[in-house]
Amino acid sequence: MFTVNAYAATSAAEPLTPTTVERRDVGPRDVLIEIRYAGICHSDIHHARGEWGPSVYPVVPGHEIAGIVTQVGPDVTKHAVGDRVGVGCLVGSCGACEPCRRGEEQYCLAGGVLTYGSVDADGTRTQGGYSTHVVVTEDFVVTIPEGIGLDEAAPLLCAGITTYSPLRRWGAGPGTRIAVVGLGGLGHMAVKLAHAMGAEVTVLSQSLKKREDGLRLGADHYHATSDPATFEQLAGAFDLVVNTVSARLDLDAYLSLLAVGGTMVNVGAPAEPLSLNVFSLLTRGRSVAGSLIGGIRETQEMLDFCAEHALGAEIEVIPAERINEAYERVLASDVRYRFVVDTTTLV
Repeated sequence: MFTVNAYAATSAAEPLTPTTVERRDVGPRDVLIEIRYAGICHSDIHHARGEWGPSVYPVVPGHEIAGIVTQVGPDVTKHAVGDRVGVGCLVGSCGACEPCRRGEEQYCLAGGVLTYGSVDADGTRTQGGYSTHVVVTEDFVVTIPEGIGLDEAAPLLCAGITTYSPLRRWGAGPGTRIAVVGLGGLGHMAVKLAHAMGAEVTVLSQSLKKREDGLRLGADHYHATSDPATFEQLAGAFDLVVNTVSARLDLDAYLSLLAVGGTMVNVGAPAEPLSLNVFSLLTRGRSVAGSLIGGIRETQEMLDFCAEHALGAEIEVIPAERINEAYERVLASDVRYRFVVDTTTLV
């Protein structure tokens, strides 16, 4: 074991503070990563504040990790010292169940090992990317291609794959009409990716205050959901609606925007249950679905796609001492569009 600097939550009510955490020694199939950047995801805030159930403290959040390989175990074949790499929301899974065998480790039937807040194979609790180094099994480390800066690549490990996966699964491409609900950390990547895939993209946001941004990022149209006329004007207009917001929505209203056979996919995770009238589905053959991040193979595919199309996240890089301020700004929707922690400031 060895000790590294980190920033951790010590309770649900206290601000995050500097600390140290222990990392395991590099095993035969492990990769030691010197973390350069760690994105701040809204999920980090939920977990740090115990909003998705009790958390075990102290916990170091961060599952959007980008850095450089500094050591590899003797049996590692996928990565080498000096490689630019990333780690997302998962650092382990059973590897044997049907989803794992399909490369969908995020749906591991035994329960995947999350990058922080999980119990690892050795019985220790995982700690995340708000730290200087991390040790991860090679199968859960992806390559960040040249052409994407490590800072703008970090949020792709969650925000990127979370939106790429449903877009691919539900056939985004030329001739498809896609609506993205919300233009935040997830939504802005959904717009960029859907546009790069060739789809016609519409942003549905509560107001028009980010309209200029939305069009710059690749949206063809931008509408305010606070205007009831939006739902009348766009009734039946979309093949796919990707909901990125973590708030209660009137599902029946949004389902009315789908064409016959269309699908609404939820990637945002509201704390409260959502309800709908089943006739919103029956009368047009519509579907409601959910999608959780993506598997490791698909995450690599997403990174390669982003490099090919010169896509990265829109970011604001901050030192570690501003993490608590960043949390408050995320809650106030005062970020365009992802905070990224410069982990070299953890000294």
